[in-house]
Amino acid sequence: MEQNDLEIFLVATPGLEAPLAAEAAALGWKPEQQPGGVTIRGGWPDVWRANLWLRGATRVLVRIGGFRAMHLAQLDKRARKFPWADILPRDLPVKVETVCRASRIYHAGAATQRIERAIAETLNLPEGGEGAIVVKARIEDDLVTFSIDSTGESLHKRGHKEAVAKAPMRETMAAMFLSQMGFDGSQPVLDPMCGSGTFAIEAAEIASGLAPGRSRGFAFQRLANFDPDAWAAMAPPAPGKAPQQFFGSDRDAGAIRMSQANAERAGVAGTARFRQCAIADLQRPDCAPGIVIVNPPYGARIGNKGPLFGLHANMGEVFRERFQGWRIGIVTSEGGLAKATGLPFQPPGPIVAHGGLKIRLWQTGPL
Repeated sequence: MEQNDLEIFLVATPGLEAPLAAEAAALGWKPEQQPGGVTIRGGWPDVWRANLWLRGATRVLVRIGGFRAMHLAQLDKRARKFPWADILPRDLPVKVETVCRASRIYHAGAATQRIERAIAETLNLPEGGEGAIVVKARIEDDLVTFSIDSTGESLHKRGHKEAVAKAPMRETMAAMFLSQMGFDGSQPVLDPMCGSGTFAIEAAEIASGLAPGRSRGFAFQRLANFDPDAWAAMAPPAPGKAPQQFFGSDRDAGAIRMSQANAERAGVAGTARFRQCAIADLQRPDCAPGIVIVNPPYGARIGNKGPLFGLHANMGEVFRERFQGWRIGIVTSEGGLAKATGLPFQPPGPIVAHGGLKIRLWQTGPL
């Protein structure tokens, strides 16, 4: 396969493929959207740049080739001839994950065993274990396709958030919900139930031009074809100065301490500001109208939904009274709770998979 024309698959949170495709296009790629993610083409530097800069992808997979195989013996023989040494290092274990569909080889476990053994014996690698490079094998219509996971730990782990609230909003999802609300870095953002501060911190990072992957390492840095000098030349530019217009509040003092610590580690403590405040006491910030975005409790983990309807009704009242000109976004798995706010919502966004729940973004125009 041409090294400068690789098929690169950007894995999306199901339901957030469209904003990820828009983000990839804004970064100069020609994305093709499909269920579960977005395909782009390019060389290994594109793989590195996608990991460093994409806010909405959860991982970046690189297709490295394949062959036809009708049975396990043929799979074993051809896997031993595959040019693994071009990509895999000789000192790290490899873990294979296999999916079989509509193929004569139908047992994914047996296929995984054969491929893992073929790679280990060909390259004289140590047996699996911690820190293994992940190779994904897909066997469909007797065609075996190999991809490398270039990411490692999921991209929502930005590397600077240690403190996490219960049922947190993942950074990748927060970025895509902000994108769906038209956020481009210039508008103020307020999250009145900020938890660990994800929405406000993500918005502040976008406004500052900070690369989401700047604080972490990636699996591609351990591959045989990695070029440290070319990667160093890709270092993100120094962040710009963003206005102090990203706000989080929460009635819980622990959440505010957590958010402030996370903003500090992310380098946006001066840009994202947090204060302890109940919804009833929420005041409009002294700035131009912007976006209120909130991920309130859905009741999925709290048996009795009754009090939540009251909370949403109060929230809607506060927004209508004090936030004229602002646009409101509510992320919830319960359409009834969104409607309890009495806000003039547009049709809700696509269903998004989140921790076993199906959530959607409900948003209004300017109030």
